[in-house]
Amino acid sequence: MARIRRPIPGVDKSLLIKDAAKLLPDPARRAFLRGGAGLGALTFLTGCDIVDGVSAEKVLRKISHFNDGAQAWLFNPNKLAQTYPESAITRQFPFNAYYPESDAPEVDAATFQLEVGGLIGNKEPWTLERLYALPQETQVTKLICVEGWSAIGKWTGVRLSEFLRRLGADTTAKYVWFQCAEGYSVTIDMPTALHPQTQLSFKFGDEILPRKYGFPIKCRMPTKLGFKNPKYVIGMHVTNKDLGGYWEDQGYNWFSGL
Repeated sequence: MARIRRPIPGVDKSLLIKDAAKLLPDPARRAFLRGGAGLGALTFLTGCDIVDGVSAEKVLRKISHFNDGAQAWLFNPNKLAQTYPESAITRQFPFNAYYPESDAPEVDAATFQLEVGGLIGNKEPWTLERLYALPQETQVTKLICVEGWSAIGKWTGVRLSEFLRRLGADTTAKYVWFQCAEGYSVTIDMPTALHPQTQLSFKFGDEILPRKYGFPIKCRMPTKLGFKNPKYVIGMHVTNKDLGGYWEDQGYNWFSGL
């Protein structure tokens, strides 16, 4: 007897298929769409029956997790993100956060100390004076927001890989977790932490990092979407446990590479 397909309560199947395709990495997305994407294909990929809005959300989360794994596998730790001349810098670089600019945290430079912990040899906190004395590099790279806009900025700071070396960090660990002054947090994979363009940024343009862009520290990762680039960093831990993050805990792609 032929199975009768009935409407799924609370689910627009065409939108569900489009959303699932967006979450797949490019090669898989093309194959998915070429294969006449449908609810049967989603069920096959995820092993979940789609019967209501809750199960549809579960399918999207499974597709998202698949995407994370595929992106991590495809990530090339030696491939550099595009750099730009200073003439290309976005002169009105936007403020971006889940709160208005007026609510951006104010960190006291005089008393600030970066807390470090986890799988490292030296857990002594770092003052701004010590951080500013580290060898620094400048990059002009593009920040790409998950909301669809992008902007090019000039960032100066120390390579995160160099900072981890000075901490005596275990770079065979899986993750680096960042804690921020406003309560934000994010976890990144160790290969991204060791990427040559991943930077603890202390300056934006030619100025000490302004409050609106993340004073005292922003972790700049041009290989990641903007929400993976934490600002107002006050703590950093090397760990083998995924400690999650503000947006990741709400269902955003964990890897979110470019």
